Amino acid sequence: MEYKNEMTLRFNSLSVNEGFARAAVAGFCVQLNPTLDEITDIKTAVSEAVTNCVVHAYPKSLGQIEIWVGVSDQTVVVKVRDWGVGIKDIKRAREPFFTTKPSEERAGMGFTVMESFMDNVVVSSKDSGVEIVMTKRLEGKKAMLNRG
Repeated sequence: MEYKNEMTLRFNSLSVNEGFARAAVAGFCVQLNPTLDEITDIKTAVSEAVTNCVVHAYPKSLGQIEIWVGVSDQTVVVKVRDWGVGIKDIKRAREPFFTTKPSEERAGMGFTVMESFMDNVVVSSKDSGVEIVMTKRLEGKKAMLNRG
């Protein structure tokens, strides 16, 4: 897919940066004239993806999280990436209520939430890191992208 506009953010894996990530991605997506529900969906999915990185990727250290967003016509693609410990069993991690941190009262619903708010969610993991690619087709008003 060819993107008409894109951006990349990189920040530390601190929980205070989750709100920044949500706001930055939402602000970038405004150019597509999303509905309030669509922008809320995107913000919620980004929040879950970033929170997963903060909580799971770097259990004993501070690391980096990168978000890339591409927009084209009425489609938004958001990639959230870390270089942390990775996910050993992605299929199991995507099961509702599965958590590796039950003592921290984690609900285990992060991937389920992402999947319910976005049209497509792809998760890949290597020995060091996870990449989550989320896609959403917007039905809101015609995008401002073509206005130059």
